[in-house]
Amino acid sequence: MAKPGFHQRLQALSLRQQQGFMAALTERMLPNYALYADTSGHGDISGMRVILDLVWEQLTVKDARIDFDRQAEKLVELEPPANDDSFGARRALDAVVALSAILDTMRGDAPDAVLEVSRVSRAAVRGFIELTEGEDDAERLAQMVKTHPLMEDENDFQDAALEEAEAEPSKKQMKVLKKLGRNGGVSNLGLMLD
Repeated sequence: MAKPGFHQRLQALSLRQQQGFMAALTERMLPNYALYADTSGHGDISGMRVILDLVWEQLTVKDARIDFDRQAEKLVELEPPANDDSFGARRALDAVVALSAILDTMRGDAPDAVLEVSRVSRAAVRGFIELTEGEDDAERLAQMVKTHPLMEDENDFQDAALEEAEAEPSKKQMKVLKKLGRNGGVSNLGLMLD
């Protein structure tokens, strides 16, 4: 029998495992938001950090009581301005969208959130490669994206996060996922705040 594919494995995870996977990917997108906030003066990285830390707390502290409706309201205020269509704003918005998807799962039913976060992270990498490589031929660009070191790194990271998420969703395992997501401060685009 064929081994189940990536998306089937993601959907087979328990809700808590999916939340750990999404939090790890969001953690890895956070430096993109931080860079945007730092260079544009819009956004608040500490506000994003607090909300993501509350997600991790919910995943690691047995009786944590967190008002995720309130966190979702706060998150809306952290979005880049709607009229900013810069590359940095779009990548910052990716982090907001990913965090919002996790909050949706904490607040109720969001069955496709885990797939959305996975897609958002890969699309950000694809957008960065398209921006930096400047290839006009669509076929060559598609091939370049597929074999680009950043996309290979993204795929490897998501595979590693999925493998970690498939383990028993213990407090220890969530800490492993958080450390994985922190990725030494390097984002999915290979960027660091320093």
